[in-house]
Amino acid sequence: MNYNYPNKNGYFGEFGGIFAAETLIPAIKELVSAWDEAKNSKDFLDELNYYHKNYTGRPSNLYYAERLTKYLGGAKIYLKREDLNHTGAHKINHCLGQILLAKRMGKTRIIAETGAGQHGVATATVCALFNMKCVVYQGEIDIERQKPNAFRMKLLGADLIPVKDGSRTLKDAVTAAMQDWVSNIDNTYYLLGSVMGPHPYPEMVRTFQSIVGEEVKEQILKLENRLPDSIVACVGGGSNAIGIFHPFIDYKNTELIGVEAAGLGIDTKKHAATLAKGKKGVFHGMLSYFIQDEDGQIIEPYSISAGLDYPGIGPEHALLRDTKRAKYTAINDSEALDAFYKLSELEGIIPALESSHAVAYAIKTAPKLPKDHIMVVNLSGRGDKDIFTVGKIKGVEL
Repeated sequence: MNYNYPNKNGYFGEFGGIFAAETLIPAIKELVSAWDEAKNSKDFLDELNYYHKNYTGRPSNLYYAERLTKYLGGAKIYLKREDLNHTGAHKINHCLGQILLAKRMGKTRIIAETGAGQHGVATATVCALFNMKCVVYQGEIDIERQKPNAFRMKLLGADLIPVKDGSRTLKDAVTAAMQDWVSNIDNTYYLLGSVMGPHPYPEMVRTFQSIVGEEVKEQILKLENRLPDSIVACVGGGSNAIGIFHPFIDYKNTELIGVEAAGLGIDTKKHAATLAKGKKGVFHGMLSYFIQDEDGQIIEPYSISAGLDYPGIGPEHALLRDTKRAKYTAINDSEALDAFYKLSELEGIIPALESSHAVAYAIKTAPKLPKDHIMVVNLSGRGDKDIFTVGKIKGVEL
């Protein structure tokens, strides 16, 4: 299978494409043209690398989780420490790339959606850095459960707009941002937060996030003199996972494992396991898998983690699943919470609830694997933002 995707029309196999309102097509065509030029521009890439190194703090560490490994008694576990990036997650990677692209395009106003708030914080951060107007849409429910990040966005100068429609979570924040974009295409750049939406966003965000996997490849060869046997990452829209997966796609001996949010169970109505339970459809500008009812209407997703409760999946993940190059599984709220505590207690690292889903998969499977199996877990974000959510569940007053 050739994974050199997308094609010129933005398709990853049958997935992806451009499904957008007619009024948005000129803005999308402008973006496609700007991206095609920028991705081949040495000046653009040099400037991006400068900010990765001097602002974000890349490369992020690849850390051998010795105590977790010994506790589990199986596979050797490494953590890719994206939680150590400036702003505390992988989101800064594609935010820096997109703000530099917006600057090249002459845009002066940035809009974004956010769920857990990490993308919103990273967007507000780069807008402050480059002196651009910033508007972030976040669902009312997510604002409440992610109060620290909501405050950080405002502190950084962003206008945080509560979304009161629908489920009042990530899905509706994306819809609100797209509606804003339609009305303000002349001066506004939509800084989308995952490998989803109409072309060129899935390719563009994947390209900016691939620095994660490229670093892992170099780091693990230095540490172990070989590539990992497996790579594990949580999956909502799919940006952190595709970032670490993509540089390994042609290395067939490295298993790629995406971990969705099972919520209260994939056989309940309270989950966000798109690839486990979804069907093909068109939503938010792309053809992919989405959680739908019998009439094709989008079902509201659920997860304890605000960043994973999206009802769809990026088109490249849909292709990787259908071609069996990557395996996708699901972890429920309880398992993620247990992993949140276990990593904190054993390694002194508080993971984001999103990342805790990937850690939970490692905890479940590593004991069954041989000791010479090398597993890399993408620790996509830090858990400071989640202490209020976890404290409330545990009955702890913060």
